[in-house]
Amino acid sequence: MIQAIIRPERFDSIKLALEQKGFVALTMIEVKGRGEQKGITLEYRGKPVQVDLLPKVKIELVVKDEDVDSVIGVIRGAARTGKIGDGKIFVLPVERVAKVRTDEEWT
Repeated sequence: MIQAIIRPERFDSIKLALEQKGFVALTMIEVKGRGEQKGITLEYRGKPVQVDLLPKVKIELVVKDEDVDSVIGVIRGAARTGKIGDGKIFVLPVERVAKVRTDEEWT
């Protein structure tokens, strides 16, 4: 499983890039988080306000082992702005997949 935490404004670009490479199935979850940037300072009614947790999008895909590097490359290419806060990609093992509609299973 590949999990990517990215900027919300880059989601459509990533989804399109993945689809063009044949990776259509994914899950998107709106999340909040912080990394090295430790939040940002905004101005509200003339006063600075520290926003600690920023909106992010978490994308999850389950792909074959041989596709992991390709998917990471696609996500990196479509997500990168070159600025702090571009995101992180995690790769996790999936032990078993069970399809609800057809009762198919993979290990």
